[in-house]
Amino acid sequence: MSNLLKCTLAIMMAGTLMTSCKKNQAIQTNDEVSDAVKSQVTAMGFSADGIQKANGGYLVEGDIFLSNDDLGKQTSSKSLVIANEEQYRTTNLVTGLPRTITVSVSAGSPSYFFTAADEAIRRYNALGMRLSMTRVTGTANINIVTFYQVSNTLGSSGFPDASGNPYNTIQMNTYWYSASTNIGYLASIMAHEMGHCVGFRHTDYMNRQYSCGGRKYNEGAAGVGAIWIPGTPTGPDANSWMLACSNGSDRPFTANDQIALNALYK
Repeated sequence: MSNLLKCTLAIMMAGTLMTSCKKNQAIQTNDEVSDAVKSQVTAMGFSADGIQKANGGYLVEGDIFLSNDDLGKQTSSKSLVIANEEQYRTTNLVTGLPRTITVSVSAGSPSYFFTAADEAIRRYNALGMRLSMTRVTGTANINIVTFYQVSNTLGSSGFPDASGNPYNTIQMNTYWYSASTNIGYLASIMAHEMGHCVGFRHTDYMNRQYSCGGRKYNEGAAGVGAIWIPGTPTGPDANSWMLACSNGSDRPFTANDQIALNALYK
């Protein structure tokens, strides 16, 4: 959100965009990546721009973790594209509906992470879908794990597996948050990561330039699928919770986000 994929969310800090959700592995920024690995990454449908080594694999597209075992795998995934910026889902979704997904926050995390997790869960449950969430103590279906790292990594997650289970880990870097952090903003990041865990790709999947700036590029189907959700916009959705990059503001579900969520899990 498969162990392959994850999200991309970025924050505007001091007027500069920085990556908001990267994969849940520690970055090793001093290691160079070989051309052979870059070729494998590109062949899988990902951009090799800015690729970084991580423990056990590589970070691509700012937030997607590919393990060493994932590299070179032959994948067949669906990609149904109608326009340039829309709501997209992965091939795998959470199954066994109605279903309550348990969510935990790692013990010892700052108290505001628990508050933000509760707000993110509330936003999903307010839609009355057949997929609901509840926070528990201990091991859960989705485990929010906090860590500290002086880097531009703020959070990470992945996509559902082929068995219909949500991706089981969201990692949040406490380096970027404090007791004064706006809870709505932190909850929006967690809700974004949860969105990946249950099968959502970025709203601007086809053109990350829309929310991130810089060079225009398509994230690709990348082994997990990029399937348009009927009823969602065929044009930009400026405040979607699943945009690849954010200006750091609170982003509750827009009307189009709710259409997308209800289309999959109502």
